[in-house]
Amino acid sequence: MGDRKQEQREAFRADDPAAGPLTTDQGVEVDHTDDSLAAGERGPTLMEDFHFREKLTHFDHERIPERVVHARGAGAYGYFEPYESCAEFTRAAFLQDPSVQTPVFVRFSTVQGPRGSADTVRDVRGFATKFYTSEGNYDLVGNNFPVFFIQDGIKFPDFVHAVKPEPHNDIPTGASAHDTLWDFVSLQPETLHAIMWLMSDRAIPRSYRMMQGFGVHTFRFVNADGKGTFVKFHWKPKLGVHSLVWDEAQECQGRDPDFNRRDLWDAIEAGEYPEWELGVQLVPEEDEFAFDFDLLDATKIIPEEQVPVRPVGRMVLNRNPENFFAETEQVAFHTANVVPGVDFTNDPLLQARNFSYLDTQLIRLGGPNFAQLPVNRPVAPVRTNQRDGYHQSALHSGTNYFPNSLGGGCPAHAGAGANAYTHYAERVDGAKIRRRSPSFEDHYTQPAMFWNSMADWEKRHIVAAFRFELGKVGTMAVRARTVEHLAKVNGDLAAQVARGVGVPEPSGTEAADKLSSPALSLDSLGGDGSVRTRQIAVLVADGVDTAQVTSVRESLAAQGAIVEALAPTDGSVTGADGDRFAVDRALPTVASVLYDAVLLPGGPVGTPATAADQDAMRFVRDAYRHGKPVGALGSGVGVLSALEPEGVRLSAEFHHTVADQGVVTDTSPGPASEDFLHAFTAALSAHRHWGRPPVRH
Repeated sequence: MGDRKQEQREAFRADDPAAGPLTTDQGVEVDHTDDSLAAGERGPTLMEDFHFREKLTHFDHERIPERVVHARGAGAYGYFEPYESCAEFTRAAFLQDPSVQTPVFVRFSTVQGPRGSADTVRDVRGFATKFYTSEGNYDLVGNNFPVFFIQDGIKFPDFVHAVKPEPHNDIPTGASAHDTLWDFVSLQPETLHAIMWLMSDRAIPRSYRMMQGFGVHTFRFVNADGKGTFVKFHWKPKLGVHSLVWDEAQECQGRDPDFNRRDLWDAIEAGEYPEWELGVQLVPEEDEFAFDFDLLDATKIIPEEQVPVRPVGRMVLNRNPENFFAETEQVAFHTANVVPGVDFTNDPLLQARNFSYLDTQLIRLGGPNFAQLPVNRPVAPVRTNQRDGYHQSALHSGTNYFPNSLGGGCPAHAGAGANAYTHYAERVDGAKIRRRSPSFEDHYTQPAMFWNSMADWEKRHIVAAFRFELGKVGTMAVRARTVEHLAKVNGDLAAQVARGVGVPEPSGTEAADKLSSPALSLDSLGGDGSVRTRQIAVLVADGVDTAQVTSVRESLAAQGAIVEALAPTDGSVTGADGDRFAVDRALPTVASVLYDAVLLPGGPVGTPATAADQDAMRFVRDAYRHGKPVGALGSGVGVLSALEPEGVRLSAEFHHTVADQGVVTDTSPGPASEDFLHAFTAALSAHRHWGRPPVRH
């Protein structure tokens, strides 16, 4: 894999004009760029130095306006391929032929913070996909939540102003734990469903590669006969859906603020290409009103138990961008970029986005020609009568109007029956009013369903999140008002939050509904069971049993996992056999939160020196309390015993592996047994092990 990547880079450099002499923007070769032209060695800089002026002017204008939301992102290229023809419900060409791969570019992002904020904040994540189809570009602009905070786009500026930092001091960065957001929430109960998702672990994904994506809105598929079908889009990661816990997320912000971006980049560079399955929920038009909620309400989901998700294809990301600014920063998504076979509904939030995205790109990218940038350019031919404007790169000739005869009538209309886009013919009647449909008025049933669907450990995390967020709110009336709304979702939830934030517990409350949807719980989204790309830390010191480390490393590496040896200092340690053993990283430079599991190999008879290393013990303790797999071999079991994990069984005799709540131990000396390797791999594939008892030390 590494040789192929190197060949690609060398081929790129061979064709790269930058491999030649340095020039100005006009192609004039430059002999010196370390010093400005001056009158003498210590004299003033001369403005006739055109190279200096051009270089500084370009630098002064390098920054373009960052996105108001979704400013911090990471992107990658790849492809999409359908499993089979979807002609029965859509004529979209990219969903017809399993042998045809459609190129894609995907951008993942946080929402609230600026470009300089951290990856692991509690926030919604953007999941936007640009399909470069044979019929033009199609943008599926989504999030990792299936619901939004508001129902009508006219409220979007209000919501964003509220969630952004406080206007008087521009604090906090990249966080929702502040007064203005919760004031808005407490006055707009339509936000509650999305707020429940925000307070869950879905808001702090372990990796973009382990994150779901949703189209949020109800769209419409249209087949070749003109028949419409309502559709909801789902992206499901092959590796399963996994999250951080809040304590980890906060430490990651200091240890590695680029945690999610680095993870995506490194996986692709290593050839571990992330993959998602595209699924759709299809609702016949005649069933539009068959639900107890409105399909056009973006704050609602269709429970998968009512309408199963039908897999229709897969997406693989296999190439990192060559230039962050030119590609990831300048990519422009727009919900109205659709292709024949995909159409809109009357969702009032979607209609607003269809206006807002284009309007945003015009100011952010400097004019109407942003579609000519390479990352935005369609692979389908473009023939328009649009001309001129900022950054026009095409050299047009001939006529620029329609109809014309001087240009032979070109470009001409595609005509009826061709592949042209045809808007779905829908009859719309009604008086011009400013009024929300009564079918949008239920703001509590689905938040209650979300709460009812959570595992006990997820509920504990949600309560803790509410307590943290509302605990940062200075206005007690806002705290109390929010808790009053939570009481209409679930009385126990409201009571627990109230006790944590110092407001009266609501009385006489009942859950809004007893409905549940098991598909909403992270417990149901484990993925394919593989351990590919999982990061395992092995704590080593002088005297380590290198045979144990090697046996585990070889077994896990063969399954695609990444095993790193960590020691108190960089370089190497002396193994029990007297040979030097290479260390991958020094323990002070990393932390448990950056790994998915930890292994304690054996060493000298008795408890190894690791037990006396405070950094090492903190590493193990954090991995244990965050529910991560912990393995121990030989005398390494003594290190784990020193923490006294109450109620967890540990191996006490040779040649006997014990696996209990994600803790896998074997006191046998020598290489790890097949039983241990199998049990540790199984614990790792489960990702987290909740409900284990605390450690005493």
